[in-house]
Amino acid sequence: MGATIPDELLDRVAEKFRMLADPTRLAILRVLMAGEKNVGTVVSETGHNQANVSKHLKMLAESGMVKRRKEGLQVFYAVGDPLIEKLCELVCGAVVREARAGIERDRKAVRTWKGPA
Repeated sequence: MGATIPDELLDRVAEKFRMLADPTRLAILRVLMAGEKNVGTVVSETGHNQANVSKHLKMLAESGMVKRRKEGLQVFYAVGDPLIEKLCELVCGAVVREARAGIERDRKAVRTWKGPA
């Protein structure tokens, strides 16, 4: 990143990362990556309560990470920035690789352990 982005924009970069630093918002984004959903479906699929989901959807929409569309009385949400899916794929892939490496280290340690059975 270094010299490629001016200091004046670093606060905006940090805000994008802050939006992704909450497990509830990540759960919502995971649901929306499967396609556009109404609020009730997001609530059902995340297991979080409606007030909490609505609050986080509002924050995600204000940040531009999700877009909303009103149809009658219902509001539908979808991922609004393709960067979100790419970023999630990169980070989730790294987490899975780290978890697999940890499991393999644990297996190796157990196989070589000479303690009581």
